[in-house]
Amino acid sequence: MSQRGFGGQRVSSWAILWAMLLLASASHAESNALRSVDISRDGDRILLRAQLSHALKTLPPSFSTLTPPRIVIDLPETVNTTSTMRQSLDIGDIRHLDIVQAGTRTRIVINLKRPMAHSTRLHEKEVQIVLGDAASATSPTTSTAAEKAARIASERNAVLDIDFRRGEEGAGRVIIDLAREQSAIDIRRQGQAVVIDLMKSALPELLRRRLDVKDFATPVQEISASVNGDMVRISVAAMGQWDHVAWQTDRRLVVELKPQKAEERGNGRGYRGEKLSLNFQNIEVRALLQVIADFTGLNVVASDTVGGNLTLRLKDVPWDQALDIVMQARGLDMRKSGNVLWIAPKDELLTKERLELEQRAQINELEPLITETFQLNYQKAEAFQKVFGLDGQAGRGSILSRRGSASAEPRSNKLFVTDTPGKLEEVRRLILMTDVPQRQVMIEARIVEADDSFNKNLGVRLGYRDISVTAGGTPGINLPGSARAVVTGNYLGAGEQSGQLASTAGSYMPNTQFVDLPAGRIGTANPGSIGFSLFSAGANRFLNLELTALQADGKGKIISSPRVVTADQQPAIIEQGEEIPYQQATSSGATSIQFKKANLKLEVTPQITPDGNIILTVDVAKDSRGIAVGNSYAIDTKHVKTNVQVENGGTVVLGGIFTQEERSTIYKVPFFGDIPLLGQLFRQTTQLRSQKELLIFITPRIVADLAAAGAVQLR
Repeated sequence: MSQRGFGGQRVSSWAILWAMLLLASASHAESNALRSVDISRDGDRILLRAQLSHALKTLPPSFSTLTPPRIVIDLPETVNTTSTMRQSLDIGDIRHLDIVQAGTRTRIVINLKRPMAHSTRLHEKEVQIVLGDAASATSPTTSTAAEKAARIASERNAVLDIDFRRGEEGAGRVIIDLAREQSAIDIRRQGQAVVIDLMKSALPELLRRRLDVKDFATPVQEISASVNGDMVRISVAAMGQWDHVAWQTDRRLVVELKPQKAEERGNGRGYRGEKLSLNFQNIEVRALLQVIADFTGLNVVASDTVGGNLTLRLKDVPWDQALDIVMQARGLDMRKSGNVLWIAPKDELLTKERLELEQRAQINELEPLITETFQLNYQKAEAFQKVFGLDGQAGRGSILSRRGSASAEPRSNKLFVTDTPGKLEEVRRLILMTDVPQRQVMIEARIVEADDSFNKNLGVRLGYRDISVTAGGTPGINLPGSARAVVTGNYLGAGEQSGQLASTAGSYMPNTQFVDLPAGRIGTANPGSIGFSLFSAGANRFLNLELTALQADGKGKIISSPRVVTADQQPAIIEQGEEIPYQQATSSGATSIQFKKANLKLEVTPQITPDGNIILTVDVAKDSRGIAVGNSYAIDTKHVKTNVQVENGGTVVLGGIFTQEERSTIYKVPFFGDIPLLGQLFRQTTQLRSQKELLIFITPRIVADLAAAGAVQLR
């Protein structure tokens, strides 16, 4: 087995591997080394001692996750020289211990059964990790660390700042500054976003915002921060092909999104291993796997059925892609556990996994059933039972096993589940995730009706009569020829109220108008008038002129503001108004009284989005009593129904109606009304201008709960 090197010379592969081992051992001699990890228990306290070859100068960085519960300690510039990569433990709430080396850094991962507080301290060449909610020690130093761990577990953390920077090779870094070092953090990828959940943390109002970072030319597009109860959620939206990595140093948490290069994507498989070149003629597959194992430092276990020869020539390809090519060529597959690779034919692996699943199913069939009671606080037990398929005997769509069953007790809102311990643990996790208080939203609507009107009426009355009075004082009307009509008493029973002139006591002259086009009324207002008479020297011929005019300006505004509070995704309705009765004929011919609603109504269903915005399904109606129609009234309706997304506390205009009316009406005497200037005496003019506008505003606000309102104040 050999490779062709520079200058055409053939170099032994074993010589290359020996040189690599010498370089690795030389590098390890210069760096620190993790020799052993010892675990001891003292009451409720668990102490882990990591023995190093050299003492550290500063505390190593550490962080914890809530789901799954883990504590991670990073030892910089340290290699792993322990004999095992995983230690299976049964001490307290510790499941097992993983020791992983990545480059020059060694990571100790403590897998827990439940979240626990921890503290770290240095003692000579040891790194000591104390776990426990109520840890107590004999030495003052240990007591101080335990008290600090308990205090950290009980206090709330807080986010001080959220920043963004562009890193090397177009990477985007989200930098989060925390108030305290120790905190429960859950970082996961959801589609094209990275979600960071900070448990039992507070977020200042100033940081509850959305950052647009598209201009930095990184995979990160947008960063948004919001509060959900006592949890702070930071969502990092990204675009394209990318990988993410997170680390915490002291009180600073950094999440980096780095774009994948074209050669790293490897047809979507994400090859990121160190590059190598291979040139072999008819080499055994087992020997080739040994070469790759020596190059990567991984432990490779090959099945006895792996065999055959292979000829390949690869230049500057990632080692994981080279391994994938070898397995595809020989019909192999692999399973990875820590830094151990198990390689076998695909059929053999599938058969083994199928047998394991069948054995697990048989164990579940024989495992004893346990009944446990769950108290639901915020949701109905029947609703939980229906959503997760727990109603009645477990079956299709249920999270229970075939033998499991569940029942709900509505009076105490309790759920009784009978199943295996593993399934009961799943039900418990679901209840913890879903049985949470619903957030509430206050929705306020404002309906603004404004109108601006102008009305102007002009009119005229014009009359002429030939009046004479005899020597005895009797008034009369001169008729054609020598005839004459005498006026006594009230002419036509009218008087001054009808515009007649008084001649003597109880005697009036007749109404002599031959042009009667006065200004009309506007609403209940009567027009004003001014009049005068022209008569001859003998006061027996009269010309009467009366001008009437009325002008009205009107401006008005009506504001209706209904508001209602409801829970997230729960409909709410509020209305106020009247019901107008009307008669309706029945099939028998009789009449019955029915009612029509004329009211103000707001019907809305809010939905709070993960980024803190609110989606509203709104139905707003403003009805009022209209004109009378027979024995009933018409209904003037203003209605809008729509779906809209609004930011928390923002205001949006759902809709508006603008109506403008202009009207000009002229009543005139034909021919005379068209005479310039003089025609004004033979016409009536009416002008109307009216503008009406209707606007509907809506403002949703998320009602803060008491826990969020009592969050710590940042200085």
